[in-house]
Amino acid sequence: MPTVWLVDRQFDSKGLVRLTYATEDGERVHTKELAEQRLVTGDGITAGREVDESALGETPEEEVERFATEASKMAADHDLDDRV
Repeated sequence: MPTVWLVDRQFDSKGLVRLTYATEDGERVHTKELAEQRLVTGDGITAGREVDESALGETPEEEVERFATEASKMAADHDLDDRV
C-alpha cells in the first residue's frame, strides 16, 4: 500500500475538516473529510497513513510541487502514526 503524508487541512463553515495527504513526489493525493468534533474527541490526525492504491487521485498540476515539498518534510520529521 502506498504511503501518503499530511500536506493540507482546511476547515469549512459546516464544521468539517478536509485533510489532504500526498505521496512524497506530490503526484498522488488522498483526501479525507471528518467532523471537526472528531479532532477533539478522536485519536487526532496522523502525519501519514497507508492507503489502498484505489483511494488515490491525481494531484492538480498547480499543487504538485507544494505537496511534494510538504510531504517530504512530514516524512523526514515524523513517523506515520505521529499525531500532528
